[in-house]
Amino acid sequence: MSDQPETVGSLSQLYLGNILYALETCALALDEQGKPTDAAFYRGIARKLAEAHGRSKAE
Repeated sequence: MSDQPETVGSLSQLYLGNILYALETCALALDEQGKPTDAAFYRGIARKLAEAHGRSKAE
């Protein structure tokens, strides 16, 4: 076990794939409900997370 406390950043990085999958699943459900604007909102969040992750890997 690590002596470092878990942070939002470390947990979100660890589970980023799961978070992105959940956001897309939510967006798909909203599309099926006829709510494309809401779906786009969640896809936008996923895109920002993925882009931020890509920038952190490039450093």
